[in-house]
Amino acid sequence: MARTADDETIELGFTGVGARGAGLARRCLTMEDVEIRAVCDVQDRRLDAVSERVTDEGRPAPNTYHDHQEMLAAEDLDGVVIATSWRFHLPMAIQALEAGVWPGLDVGPASSVEECWSLVDAAEASDARCMLLENGCFGRDRLSVLNMVRHGLFGEIVHVECGYCHDLRGRLNDVSGTSREDSARELSGGRYFRGIQHEKRNCDLYPTHGVGPLATCLDINRGNRFLSLTSTASKARGLADWGERHLPEDHPSRGLDWRHGDIITTVIRCANGETMTVTHDVSLPRPDNSKRFMVRGTRGMWQEEQDAVYIDEQSPDHEWEDFADYRDEYEHSLWDAYQETGVRGGHGGADYLVLRGFVEAIKQDVRPPIDVYDTAAWRAVSPLSEESIAQGSEPVAFPDFTNGRWMTDEPIFDPPAAADDDRVSFDSLLEGE
Repeated sequence: MARTADDETIELGFTGVGARGAGLARRCLTMEDVEIRAVCDVQDRRLDAVSERVTDEGRPAPNTYHDHQEMLAAEDLDGVVIATSWRFHLPMAIQALEAGVWPGLDVGPASSVEECWSLVDAAEASDARCMLLENGCFGRDRLSVLNMVRHGLFGEIVHVECGYCHDLRGRLNDVSGTSREDSARELSGGRYFRGIQHEKRNCDLYPTHGVGPLATCLDINRGNRFLSLTSTASKARGLADWGERHLPEDHPSRGLDWRHGDIITTVIRCANGETMTVTHDVSLPRPDNSKRFMVRGTRGMWQEEQDAVYIDEQSPDHEWEDFADYRDEYEHSLWDAYQETGVRGGHGGADYLVLRGFVEAIKQDVRPPIDVYDTAAWRAVSPLSEESIAQGSEPVAFPDFTNGRWMTDEPIFDPPAAADDDRVSFDSLLEGE
């Protein structure tokens, strides 16, 4: 039965309260209709820090656990936010679904396609539902571009590009325990978990920040779907070169045989004929952090790095126009309301919105904005790219995690859904402050 009481409190647990998990917990402390009932982590200092923050805000102290399943069994939770190391995300989400608790997953890769199918199966067998907490989909610019696409400003969409381009050489090499990423380390050897992934895997390890916002523009899983991909990896030199120049001779990262190529380029083919290029680039020098977003259509384009729009037969003298001028005109209704109530939270306010989407879906007992099929498809880019690279960049078929449902489902991030629709209403996302 749907949860209909406007003042009903949602009781959340948090598993993994390092830097990212603690930040998400802080966002939830600004919501009057959310109680942080329990927190789970392997390190007592993290549990103590989050518990102190909760009580400092005048809230009841959460119960603390070292074991995720123990917390699920002991607590009567509505949902659990999972922000651990990547490899635990999907197994812990499956455990939550089996316990009837809604999992909200932080972003990251899947370990295998089979793991994605297991997540879908668990969600379809559970009374609870799963949401990927991909804040990139809730950003102001992303939703404005989506609105431009929906209004046909760019004509028929033909090709999109995205990626994760960020110089992370220092963090990925580090094992000293002194960097700001100390809270996100594996227990074994103190290694930073993302560095371990780069040592062991060769694939796009961080696809959802780019893929998610553009999947919404292409109506993936809602009238369209990913059909296949090819992926190519460059040689792996950047991390070793940085280590040779910056690390002492006896440092454990010196001499590692890094497996992950410095540049991973993936091309996805869609059922409606579009293509998507996804780039993973974190092991070479660059001056900034970019998602490399671009949307190309028959009548125009948007390019994030130039912060510009070009519209055929409209832009003057075949020149770029300032994206901000179009963003104001095509402001998404969610951000219209958000700016009136006051933007808050991390990542330009997107962290707050994605968490509200999760909370409101639980309260209304409806499909979350980014559901289990999106979670599976976007995260599956990692193991599928891994397979393609291992096969010499051969095409790899993309599973249909919806089992045909994509042909009839409604687009994501539409204006507020009808009352009888099985989707969260965006009118409600700014409630519960």
